[in-house]
Amino acid sequence: MAKAVVNQDSCVGCESCVSACPVSAISVDGGKAKVDAGTCVECGSCVSTCPVGAISQ
Repeated sequence: MAKAVVNQDSCVGCESCVSACPVSAISVDGGKAKVDAGTCVECGSCVSTCPVGAISQ
């Protein structure tokens, strides 16, 4: 796996990924999700949770 990456154009800022992340590596800034790559453990929880498919690994 790889670090999670957010497609800023697709992200709707719903924050589903924030609560799904077990290590709190995701925050919402300016209405868009942002992943802290240094904290991300590559688990993929956010990818499967995103309702618009804006997160990939």
